[in-house]
Amino acid sequence: MKRLCILLAAIGMMIPVAVCACTSVIISGSASPDGRPLMWKHRDTGFLDNRLEHFKGEKYSFIGLVNSEEGPLGREVWIGTNTAGFSIMNTASYCLKNDDVPASEMDREGVLMYRALEICADLSDFEHFLDTLSRPMGVEANFGCIDAFGGAAYYETWNDGYVKRDVTGMEDGYCVVTNFSVTGRKEDWKGVERYRTASEIFASMEKEGSRFRCIGPDIIMNSLSRSYKHQGDSLYIPRAITSASVVIQGVKPGESPERIVFWTALGHPSSSAMVPVPLSAEDHIPGAMKKSSDSVYSHLCDLSNSVKYAYIFPEGRKGPMDLEKAEWLSTYFAAVEKGIYEDFSRLYSGFAGGAFGQEEYLRKYDKAAVKYVRSIEKAVESLKF
Repeated sequence: MKRLCILLAAIGMMIPVAVCACTSVIISGSASPDGRPLMWKHRDTGFLDNRLEHFKGEKYSFIGLVNSEEGPLGREVWIGTNTAGFSIMNTASYCLKNDDVPASEMDREGVLMYRALEICADLSDFEHFLDTLSRPMGVEANFGCIDAFGGAAYYETWNDGYVKRDVTGMEDGYCVVTNFSVTGRKEDWKGVERYRTASEIFASMEKEGSRFRCIGPDIIMNSLSRSYKHQGDSLYIPRAITSASVVIQGVKPGESPERIVFWTALGHPSSSAMVPVPLSAEDHIPGAMKKSSDSVYSHLCDLSNSVKYAYIFPEGRKGPMDLEKAEWLSTYFAAVEKGIYEDFSRLYSGFAGGAFGQEEYLRKYDKAAVKYVRSIEKAVESLKF
């Protein structure tokens, strides 16, 4: 990774920004403080209304981040985890495609991930899935995956093949990925500045020794999704096109996938708070994070976007960012999130420690989730629009 940073520093300023652009990381269990892998996706997209949905798949149930308005391709998921303990996410790549497959047959990453979550239990299943998928696959992406058996890898994937990058074998134990593929054409690499920014943040944690002691969903959210450090020409990780930030907290080998937690900040991370959602065969997503009988939109995403445009981008999506207000709001919502994080951590510790079983854990969670949502609503109500 350090050698790659030197190369990127030389070419980074020449690379344009991708319109559909995400920032991600996989942290293997060997590099986390408790042996549980972490998978983070900071989603940048033109689809700014996002929500969560629980699915009953062909083999496995799963939680996924979806666009609130379903597109023409049908069921799509942009990061998700299933009851076998398999999790998947993607970042767009722009340097792998080497064919004349038309644009109308591309952009099937969300469909691919939905199907993978239905049928894959681990990385080997996913590799078999890619090996046997009909060509062209209709994708150009980096797919990040973890499983419940210690597996952690990125797959640089194009229409007729893929290259696996095994995170468990990397010296640092983690891998940052944005919108280029290491095996792709270097002249078409995008997202280099965000890669450098995220990599420097992680390198700073490693240097201070905190990477092994305390990194968790809250640290990732505050250090990265709400970070206004940057490399290049005003390229922050959180931007106008940010629609959500998710951290999947996996399990150690031998642990039940029931212990997986899907931490999600819907909308703009600087104007929202992360809410934990436990993985279960049944739907326990808080109502405010999914569609209702009256709307396909998420209540929490709507609240976040209302604050985003009132404070951070008062002139709209294409207008300038009010950096001072963005940083202030980041601190404001981080404080709300801290209360949620601490309360859920106590609940989770009781479950993981054997004080009570999954049924009681989920029952207690459902009650606690009402409080979590209300704390975010009250935080928004306290702001002046």
